[in-house]
Amino acid sequence: MKKKFLRCAVLVEIGAILCCLGAVFHMQGNSLPVSASAESEEEDFIKWVDFDVSYEALNAAYEYDLETYGQDVHVEWIPLLAYTAVHTGGSFSKDALNMMKETKEKLCAKETTMEELTSGLKNYDYYLEAYDAVLHSYLGENGGTYGLQVFSPIAKGFQYNDYDDFGSSRDYGYSRPHLGHDMMGLIGTPVIAVESGTVEALGWNQYGGWRIGIRSDDTKRYYYYAHLRQDRPYAQGLKEGDRVKSGDVIGYMGHTGYSKKENVNNIDSVHLHFGIQLIFDESQEDGNGEIWIDCYNLTRFLSKNRSEVIRDDATKEWKHVETDDDAAKEQKRVLTDDDAAKERKGAEKEQSGEQAETEQNGERESAL
Repeated sequence: MKKKFLRCAVLVEIGAILCCLGAVFHMQGNSLPVSASAESEEEDFIKWVDFDVSYEALNAAYEYDLETYGQDVHVEWIPLLAYTAVHTGGSFSKDALNMMKETKEKLCAKETTMEELTSGLKNYDYYLEAYDAVLHSYLGENGGTYGLQVFSPIAKGFQYNDYDDFGSSRDYGYSRPHLGHDMMGLIGTPVIAVESGTVEALGWNQYGGWRIGIRSDDTKRYYYYAHLRQDRPYAQGLKEGDRVKSGDVIGYMGHTGYSKKENVNNIDSVHLHFGIQLIFDESQEDGNGEIWIDCYNLTRFLSKNRSEVIRDDATKEWKHVETDDDAAKEQKRVLTDDDAAKERKGAEKEQSGEQAETEQNGERESAL
């Protein structure tokens, strides 16, 4: 009888221990998924974007958007591009252009809606967010006029040459791909703020020479302008923390960089290095998580809207002209194509003299 009682007591004690252990494991089991879930939510942002939208696709989507703005059905360009990308894997061939046109016609005929077309569509949300991060503020209203609110990085009236060099090899310092777009021109060519934003970086970088970094107002885009002019790289008075407006002159084309020593022309050809970085999370601002996109087709597209500028002969500074301001037009000389040729010739003569003097003084260094 005594043994039976002891056996029962032992069983009860073992049961109590197992219950306690079960409670502990249950608590740990509940806490682990919560922690993992929280970590997953924290990292739920886009890690990479291949922006392969062609110039033709950008132009077509833009024209459809403009054409239908204010109509019963407004075909917005970013959802249209995203919808097409889902079906083409992000490439934009002639078939993609035909699909865009057919989709636009169906939407305008009210045969369907973009909401119906994209409901439950796999990868649509990704393309929509990615393309919106690139193009978010490009179209809008200003002074009652709907259209492009951004500008080419090169001022109107100044010639440049370019090609798609994104990803080509660079070896100064270390071997790496070229994460920008080079636009070749003349020393002193005015460089334009593509979009309104805040100057986050300004100064010397051994790779980019004199450079400017501007963050868009929604913080999703970081515009990088590098290899600016020796001695006078920036618009007068520009400094970190300043807010700039799209179309403002922010600096001048040159070929500085590839040197630890400041103010050195070590780049062979005069050009603007123009780059666009996308930022979905603060962890992507610097380091291995950075996202730089191929912006060649974007610069082709933006060439349709180039900032009008005038030159102050006293300061030799260029300024953006608000062309819709009639009073300003009467008081200021707007740069025309004929004027541009004269101004370019004068600027080229002035800057070639400066460059010759620089080389004679032995200020140019060999590549490190």
